[in-house]
Amino acid sequence: MIRDEIKKIIERAMNNLGYYHNMSQIIVVTPENKSHGDYSTNVLFVISKNFKQSYNEMALILKPEIEKEKSIIEKIEVLGGFINFFVSKEYLQKQAVEILKKKEKFGDLKIGEKQKINVEFISANPTGPLTLGNGRGGFCGDALSNVLEKAGYEVTREFYINDQGKQVEDLKKGLYKGEKRTALQIQKENQKFITRKLKIKFDNWFSQKNLYKNKEVDKVLDYLRKKKLIYKKEGALWFKSTKFGDDKDRVLIKKGGDYTYLASDIAYLKNKFDRGFDKLIYFWGADHHGYIGRMKATAKALGYKKGQIDFIIMQMVRLLEKGEQVKMSKRAGTYVALEELVDEVGLDAARFFFLIRSSGAHLNFDLKLAKEKSQKNPVYYVQYAHARICSILRKSEIRNPKSETNLKLLTHPGELSLIKQLIRFEEIIEDTSKDYQVQRIPQYAIDLAESFHKFYKNCRVLTDDKKLSQARLSLILATQIVLKNTLDLMGISAPEKM
Repeated sequence: MIRDEIKKIIERAMNNLGYYHNMSQIIVVTPENKSHGDYSTNVLFVISKNFKQSYNEMALILKPEIEKEKSIIEKIEVLGGFINFFVSKEYLQKQAVEILKKKEKFGDLKIGEKQKINVEFISANPTGPLTLGNGRGGFCGDALSNVLEKAGYEVTREFYINDQGKQVEDLKKGLYKGEKRTALQIQKENQKFITRKLKIKFDNWFSQKNLYKNKEVDKVLDYLRKKKLIYKKEGALWFKSTKFGDDKDRVLIKKGGDYTYLASDIAYLKNKFDRGFDKLIYFWGADHHGYIGRMKATAKALGYKKGQIDFIIMQMVRLLEKGEQVKMSKRAGTYVALEELVDEVGLDAARFFFLIRSSGAHLNFDLKLAKEKSQKNPVYYVQYAHARICSILRKSEIRNPKSETNLKLLTHPGELSLIKQLIRFEEIIEDTSKDYQVQRIPQYAIDLAESFHKFYKNCRVLTDDKKLSQARLSLILATQIVLKNTLDLMGISAPEKM
């Protein structure tokens, strides 16, 4: 990955000059202002403090040493405490070749090699249809799981079935006419049917009820009791969660003898780690924000490290049409059923629109735009780019580049700009696997589609120059590979015709 290569160049230059430094403080980023280069590093800002020299003094020493590296860099420029890198066209041409070689494996990383992650998402009560909130967590959880697998992690996608408690007991009593199945069984089957329909994959459906059936809740309470982390007060059993950073102690068993949700949540957390997971990721609705403190306290009390458990809170979703909130559900009453929305706008549009905003921000879902079949609709715009590439390849009757293709002919700014976008894909995988910001993926898809459309406008693909045509066909084939890989991460189709 080019950011890693640039960091290695900086480290070698510093070592050659005797400036040994912790490289973890030095970052390489893509600047928003293109005049600041393809990549920028804060190296001068960091080391000038340590070595008590000005930015300019450090630049005069370090810049010539970095410039000795010719394999990647075309030129570098100094701006304040930053060094800006401009990537050479030779390096970019080689990267296009790598994409053509790796195909669907392009973007496969080894960040999470030999690490197991449990991603729990949706986890809705089986007492009604899946809602828009469930859909947001479902699509984001599915996409993040895809990214983590691409980054090399071994991922288990888990649905936690909330099949314990009074609401569930009441649901069990209801039998559908002519059937031996209870209403609870019907709802569980419906949830599985709908998630399959929405192409949301789960590896494991875990029953809360089994935590009680297998005595796991009682066992974990015994463990806490032995550690003197629980006590009785006012007839209830309490967990000393404040000892581990929570804002107040929590009830585990109520005065009447009923277990709280936290009791089973503690057992469930321990169950996951007992299954050998290195990290747990929870997708929760906005109403669960207050549970984070107690769960972090739980993990700490059980002896797990801070970095082994992460929470992603999904904010609310509103349906809008012409700026007004829409209530399109007839059967669901106070909320919109997810299945109804997907039937209305299509699965691809639903997935894209749910993914495009940060999970921490409220999502206004533009119903009219999602249904529009024009390039104003971002998912249509991205899919159209893929379909156009497929059309060009069909017309040229070239689907695989020839070994003698000379990609050194790709020197036009539009060609080089497109390659720069293509190689960002690996960075998207790396960054998203670390911070879980899945909205980065649809935005990247839009940026890549835009780069392709600009390239196509400025660079005629099929020309009288057969060698140049072959090189450009190879470039758009590389673009098709990366664009499809990106759509696959989101669970969105890559149409060949539109």
